[in-house]
Parts: sequence; C-alpha cells; structure tokens
Amino acid sequence: MTRPAPYGIPAGPEASFPVSGPAPLSFPTARLLLPAGAPADDWHAVRRTGIGGSDVPAILGLDTHGGALRVWQDKVGIPRETDARLERSARRGHRLEGLTAEFFAEESGLLIVDAPGTLQHVDHPHWLANPDRLTLRPDDDQAADPGILECKSRTWRSARTEGWSGDEAPDGPALQAHWYLTVTGYRHAHVAGLIDDELVWWRLERDDELCQMLADAVDRFWTDHVLTGVPPRADGSQATAELLARLWNAREEATVEVDPVEVMFLNQRRRELKERQAGIEDDLTEVENRMRQLAGDAEVATVGGKPVFTWRQNGQFAHRRFRQAEPELAAEYTHLVPAVDMTRLAADHPEIYRSYRARVLRSPSEG
Repeated sequence: MTRPAPYGIPAGPEASFPVSGPAPLSFPTARLLLPAGAPADDWHAVRRTGIGGSDVPAILGLDTHGGALRVWQDKVGIPRETDARLERSARRGHRLEGLTAEFFAEESGLLIVDAPGTLQHVDHPHWLANPDRLTLRPDDDQAADPGILECKSRTWRSARTEGWSGDEAPDGPALQAHWYLTVTGYRHAHVAGLIDDELVWWRLERDDELCQMLADAVDRFWTDHVLTGVPPRADGSQATAELLARLWNAREEATVEVDPVEVMFLNQRRRELKERQAGIEDDLTEVENRMRQLAGDAEVATVGGKPVFTWRQNGQFAHRRFRQAEPELAAEYTHLVPAVDMTRLAADHPEIYRSYRARVLRSPSEG
C-alpha cells in the first residue's frame, strides 16, 4: 500500500507534489529546500544550515549517541572522527526504513508516500525537516489530512533501554516527529519501530505548546551557539565525554587560564560526587555480597520456585590464576597473537603514539 512520490518539487510557501488523484499533497508552513536523491555532499551542506529532526533530541539531552555539543560541532563545521559502529547502525536503520514503512502500511491501512527531500520552514530558515515517509488515508482523495511517519529499527536490547513499549512513544523519536510537525504545519504523526521482527507504532496528535517549546529551544541554540560560535555547556552524557576526548589534539604541556570561581565550584562538586560514588559503590558491594551469601553454592536463587537472581560461574576467565595453578595445561593452550609493540612505537613515533592515548582528567589533590 505504499505509493512513491515524484521529486523535483518547486519551492514556495506551500511545497506540494501530486499523488494519484486531483489533489496535491502540500506543506502548509514549509518549502522544499533540497529534493530527495540529491548528491550526498549537497545534503551534508544543507544539513549544516539548520536544525533537523535528529538534532532536536540531542540538543535536549535525549540522544544517547551525542548531545548538544556534537550538534554544535556539526553546524559550525568542526570535523569529527567517524564512528564505525554508529555509521553501521545508521546504514542499518536507513535500509530498514522501507521495510518498517511497508509493515506499518499493512497494519495501519494507511497509504505511505515517499518524502520529497529536505524541507525548510517558510519563516524560519534554520528549521529543517527530513521526514522518513508521509501518510494518507485511503479515502482522503483531497489529501486533506496528511501525516508524518517516523521509522526506526531497534534490537530488543536497545528497545528495552529506550522504552519502546507502553502507551507512549519513546521520547527521542516522539520529539523528532513533533519537530517535523512544527516545520511542516501538519496535525498528526506516527512513530513506527521495527523491534527485531516485531512492529510497534503510535499515533501522535500535534501539541502546539510542545511545538512552541521545541521552536524556542532550537532558536536559543541556533542564536546563542551556532551563530556566535560559542559551544554549549557540556552535558553529563557518555557520548559528550567521548566527544570531548577527541575534539582537540592536546598541546603537550600547554596551559590555559580559566575562571577561578567556576573551577573552584567544579573541583568541589567533582570531589563531592566522587565521594558519593565511592559510598554508593561500597553499599552496592555490600548488597551484592549478601545476595552471594544467600545463594551459597547454588547458581539460581528462587522464591516460591521462581528465580529471583542468579550467581552463575560464567564471568570473565581468570587467566593469571589459571596459569599459576595449571602451568603445563596453560602452556598447552597458549598461542602467540598479533599485538602492537607500544614501547617501540612510542620510541620511534612519539607524536603518533601520543595522539592515540586517552586524555585523563585529574585534579592536583588526586595525584
């Protein structure tokens, strides 16, 4: 029940393109900026001129793969290292979009239309949208009630972490879909997720208050950070920590003068958090030790015959203890593996060796 849409749409206050029948499918508040199928270089160039749907959750701290700092880096043109895992995940997601849309069409009974390309809000040029697909009711001959379809694919592990269950769509995809409603002027959207081989989906009605909140957040980010070139404040995500570790090539023994008040606050806050972390780790170890004590030599602890926790002997292999206790057997099962001679690399190519070392944050009191 999918229906492709032709490309090559003229720009205008209401970008539109024909579907079968007399009525065109239009975007009340958007124009076509770049048609689908344009060269990748053009797409990347246009993407830097505004904020798209995938940027919005990151700006709001709801993207596990990167935060506001990563978005800022992309928009101001600072190159970043490629992440093979994320690129592979993105390719997988792109290839499964069509399959997700096809399954959604079968279950929902809606007609699925290919999106025309990159859309731009008519009054706010930095508001961009690249919807995955568009939807129509089969009986809507006048295309009076089109919608957005956001397609995602997840493994069951990532789906469980991101909350792909229950009555509401996960926050990230829901905000992305609502940003597309903000840009296009449409009144509803669907979020569909292919979780391994299971399809889940939700219908989202346009929330004008939420659209305004997203618009305000995007405008603040664009004005305060992209246009000024001032990076946003780092958030607490692991993705931002990894980005900061790769963002600059450290100048050996270089110093920088910083705000004494801010650094005093950050150092104090860091010490407090580390102390709290140590206390929590001790408490956690105590709880886990009590659980181990309850289990004794059993691998599975039950209540009323139902497993409540396990303590199985399936963890990391103790190589050193094995070699010490079973030297002859260890020798039989030991083989040489290729390894980088880091000592020789550091001596022969110190700059290259240094460029691949992790940056470690320490305060003087920590040694």
